[in-house]
Amino acid sequence: MFIHQSYAYAMLRPLQQAIRAQGGEVCWFLATDEVDPGFLTADERRLMSVDEVREWQPHAVLVPGNVVPSFIPGIKVGVFHGFNSGKINSRGREDHFEIRGCFDLYCTQGPNTTAPFIELAKQHGFFDVVETGWANLDPLFTPCADNPYLDASDPRPTLLFCSTFSQKYSCAKKLVPQIEALRDSGKWRILVQFHPKMEQQVIDTYKGMQNDSLTFVETDNVIPLLQAADLMLCDTSSMLLMFLLQQKPVVTFNTQTPQPHLLNVTEPEQIAGALDLAHSHPAELMAAIETFSNQLHPYRDGRSTERVLVAVNNLIESGLGHLKSKPLNLIRRFKQRKSLGYWRW
Repeated sequence: MFIHQSYAYAMLRPLQQAIRAQGGEVCWFLATDEVDPGFLTADERRLMSVDEVREWQPHAVLVPGNVVPSFIPGIKVGVFHGFNSGKINSRGREDHFEIRGCFDLYCTQGPNTTAPFIELAKQHGFFDVVETGWANLDPLFTPCADNPYLDASDPRPTLLFCSTFSQKYSCAKKLVPQIEALRDSGKWRILVQFHPKMEQQVIDTYKGMQNDSLTFVETDNVIPLLQAADLMLCDTSSMLLMFLLQQKPVVTFNTQTPQPHLLNVTEPEQIAGALDLAHSHPAELMAAIETFSNQLHPYRDGRSTERVLVAVNNLIESGLGHLKSKPLNLIRRFKQRKSLGYWRW
């Protein structure tokens, strides 16, 4: 398990559980200082260096991120850290479909991502694509009996407010007055959760807003939050896509890609009314959410983990002989060696 952020723990643990159930062994490598080792449990083994990884010789490296070094042994599997939220990178391309020459296999989430990746596989020739569903979502479709974010004694609807960290797209700073007003109305039970890279000043502002109607949540596992909420207010965070799969409505503020399955507003003053409308579950909106969900992630059986492992094991057994060599990517490889302080060959 090769991870760059703490949220990757929860994303990979369903896979870890399934691998162990099959008699396999799992180790973790924390690739950046942004990963909190305190989230590792007592029974999880951490490899402390690249040398330890190379000595352990993994058969496969599962990565919920964009890159993985070529000097890490094993087939490289992209399992994604989110859905395609339509974000455009500095090259003017959708970041979700950016091919960086690192992976041998992409385990895609549903038809609307599988088709583009298959076309990219034909174009590049150095990776396979298998539609498996997103293993991270298996727990989403399993009720959580001891969800810490549920409050049976509070009859108010629960609003989950999420925001991405990018200043270009984030609505967190802009909507402070509106969130305060929603809190003070007493109408909602509000849960607030931000991307781990969110500006600390913004985090501190929302922490300072906490009372009986608003709770700021820091967690490495967002699944219980998604299950606990009745509706979501968001910007472009890919968490909104996970939320929609539960057939729950989302209000967005100035999203990059307005769609029929979202209630998008462009002015802060429109938020309160949009939330009321969303909570009424209008038929047209809910039908659009169902249609979109079937394209995004049609798998609601909680068995995407099994499909990922089948795809990985098939590639391990068949080998990489049918694939072209990956591009040299000399600059990226140098940066990866520099970031990990590894210069052996």
